[in-house]
Amino acid sequence: MPQSRRSLLTAALSVPFAAAAQTQPPAAVAMPERGRRPWAQQISQLRIGVLGGENEADRIGRYGGYARLIEETFSVPVRLFQASDYGGVVQAFAGRHIEIASMSPAAYAASWMESNGNVEPILKTQEADGSTSYIAVMYTRADSGITSLEQMRGRSMAWADPNSASGFLIPRAALRQAGVNPDTFFGRTGFAGGHEQAIVAVMGRQFDAGVTWASGVGNAEDGFNRGMLRATAEKGMINMRDIRIIWRSGPIENGPIVVRKDLPQSFKDDMVAFHLALPSAAPEIHRAVERGNVIGWVPARHEEYELFLQMRRDEAAERRRRN
Repeated sequence: MPQSRRSLLTAALSVPFAAAAQTQPPAAVAMPERGRRPWAQQISQLRIGVLGGENEADRIGRYGGYARLIEETFSVPVRLFQASDYGGVVQAFAGRHIEIASMSPAAYAASWMESNGNVEPILKTQEADGSTSYIAVMYTRADSGITSLEQMRGRSMAWADPNSASGFLIPRAALRQAGVNPDTFFGRTGFAGGHEQAIVAVMGRQFDAGVTWASGVGNAEDGFNRGMLRATAEKGMINMRDIRIIWRSGPIENGPIVVRKDLPQSFKDDMVAFHLALPSAAPEIHRAVERGNVIGWVPARHEEYELFLQMRRDEAAERRRRN
């Protein structure tokens, strides 16, 4: 790669995709009083979408206590809707088959587009350092000999999911910012079916590198204080000594908790109150859902995710151009 292009690539990929805002946490909120609500006449069963990207048993383990606590608090049956990939939850929102889900920013954008705007964000995660952002990281095997993004030219890349910001849209947008075509830069690409599956595929030498999400807080050598690399290591599936991070994005707005817009406002208010109270009322459940230590949640707005709507439009335009 010519030096001028290499310098351009390195510089452009350091540009942030969102402001790394430091946000004051909201005042402590009491867990909503237990009991059935009037909104239950419309929502006889509360269906919670759970994004794919890890095995089903682990998802049930992380969300089981969360679902039971919601059920006990509002006296309404709760069912976990587990999709095999991000697209399953996107389509479930579009078909009005779920009421609420915690989503990546790109999956929220897809849901908004597929449902003709019938979803809205209510809260987003606040990290341990007070920020409301995370990062995308590109990783290889430590023994691969690959030490930089430039060395990935002509190599194989495992994308996590087409509706993932960190696992697809952000790295592709970063390459385009650098004037590099992501469809020709790599020798081979493929979708692994999720973040965990991509890590397994890279460690199994099916691909040279993958991309996933990390909090960006803490030590990179440990997989940061939360994120998919850290979670996979904690499950004993990988050893972080066998992983090398060769690129990281600027800060990306944390994905939101999303509800259907056509549901009663009283339901949305109860969901906000429940989640704001959860970190102090049930810290272990909160930690399991968030995959690590964070402060809690703060309000989210649709405008904060307009960037991801545009990224999806750009990807669609690029597909039309290729075809």
